[in-house]
Amino acid sequence: MSARPAALVTGARRGIGRATCAALAARGFDVVGADLSEEGVAETAEAVEAAGGRFAFRQADVAALEDHAALLDAAWDAFGGLECLVNNAGVGAMRRGDLLEVTRESWDRAFDVNVRAGFFLAQGVARRMLAAGAPERARRSIVFVSSANATLASPERGEYAASKAAVSMVARVFALRLAEEGIAVHEIRPGVIRTDMTAPVAAAYDARIAAGLSPIRRWGEAEDVGRTIALLAAGDLPFTTGDAFHVDGGLHLGRL
Repeated sequence: MSARPAALVTGARRGIGRATCAALAARGFDVVGADLSEEGVAETAEAVEAAGGRFAFRQADVAALEDHAALLDAAWDAFGGLECLVNNAGVGAMRRGDLLEVTRESWDRAFDVNVRAGFFLAQGVARRMLAAGAPERARRSIVFVSSANATLASPERGEYAASKAAVSMVARVFALRLAEEGIAVHEIRPGVIRTDMTAPVAAAYDARIAAGLSPIRRWGEAEDVGRTIALLAAGDLPFTTGDAFHVDGGLHLGRL
């Protein structure tokens, strides 16, 4: 068994997932990454190792609930237990457009990946953390990555926004259930972050950011999100659970 705590990060091969893996390693974690594809995994492994951690990878579709047991077995065995789960894997709307044209396929995809998968992975990890003999090498935590769209409505991608609002409630109910067990639960709400998901609309966001979309007039970077997650996982805020942490340059602030 490793003396270092271990974390499982879904959607680990790029973007926020990769940045989170590296930031966790810098805060003393070994990391298990999971993703649909191995493309980009080598770069994530290099980032983790450069930050002082060890990295293991498991190819998995988190939406396939029947595969969760095998994923969690592999993640648990990689470094002798888990102290942190980061539910980062997510998908956007299949097509931005009129709310009246959203398909059942796009709706189901958003909820299967963004909500259902994270709920049952959290359930599975929590059960293992609470089992007799489970290691506790650091403060234990579960982190849900939602979105600024948990509260900010975007009719052109309504299924995505609705799924992220659901993620927010999932984080809160797990926080209530697990607080007395010593497991903190946190929600992260990224704003406009420079990732593959936002690349197709980058030019539009460039103009909106320059015009003051968020008080801090710049793109968010994946590292901004990763460092926030690592701070929470490391236990730097030990009297906190169930809160939503905005990593959005102030986008969520109301104006009149």
